[in-house]
Amino acid sequence: MEKKSVLQKYIRQFLEYLEIERGRSERTVRNYDFYLQRFANWAKHPQPNKITQEMVRKYRLYLNRSVEGRDDVTLKKSTQNYHLIALRSFLKYLSKRDIKTMSADKIELAKTGDRKIEFLEEDELRRMLNATKDTGGLIGRRDRAILEMLFSTGLRVSELAQLLIKEVNIKRGEFSVNGKGSKHRVVFLSDDSRDSIKEYLDVRKDMSPYLFVSHDRAKHRRDSLPISPRTIQRIVERYATAAGITKKITPHTLRHTFATDLLRNGADIRSVQAMLGHESITTTQIYTHVTDKQLKKIHKKFHGAK
Repeated sequence: MEKKSVLQKYIRQFLEYLEIERGRSERTVRNYDFYLQRFANWAKHPQPNKITQEMVRKYRLYLNRSVEGRDDVTLKKSTQNYHLIALRSFLKYLSKRDIKTMSADKIELAKTGDRKIEFLEEDELRRMLNATKDTGGLIGRRDRAILEMLFSTGLRVSELAQLLIKEVNIKRGEFSVNGKGSKHRVVFLSDDSRDSIKEYLDVRKDMSPYLFVSHDRAKHRRDSLPISPRTIQRIVERYATAAGITKKITPHTLRHTFATDLLRNGADIRSVQAMLGHESITTTQIYTHVTDKQLKKIHKKFHGAK
């Protein structure tokens, strides 16, 4: 029991460190807690100095083969890596505190295949926007503004849901957003996005400070509730269906579409990284394999040339 309490104590201190000193979001801290508790329970709460490469090797086999409650369906490689990233971060934290344990650098992540990026073609996006006209009224204006803004700014759905009216400078067409990991970045509104937001706000009667609110859930409230990320997801799915799009479309698909559109039209990848708020350029590079027009031109020019 004593061994368990020692490891739990360090895990709790690590999670507090993530929250306070590293400024990680509540969701990130909760995820790290889940991953580390899974390791602690599997390993039967060892002392930090008892965590070894052999223990981690067996843990990786466990993650790859037999996680309880999954009916023989293994965890995806990316999910396995999330567990290893949490463990590696925890070990680095212990090392910084001069607590003897295994070196975090000895944990290598599993190789994963190329991530498939779904994005909307121009005509698909246009059909989704046109579908909002069939809804009409206040809800239709709100939904169009949401779609336009997701495509115009590349915002994450959680960032969009939290926006206040006073934070968005419609006249200048730009504003600052507090993104993932509490990192601030500037995002920009297209002319179409600015127009759709103006049209939506012009017909709003409530007193809510939020840019987007759930009118359909609070018809009789003057101070409507802020829209939730789940509601935004349902809105995107509804208009994708109405537009006859069969592939799975989410708010993040519009973020992918934003990045893809920029790169297809000649934007450099560093600028796209900044506009997306990616900490690492590696994250942004997932888009390059679907946007390289130059390769297509070379193929057309030289393939089968006589």
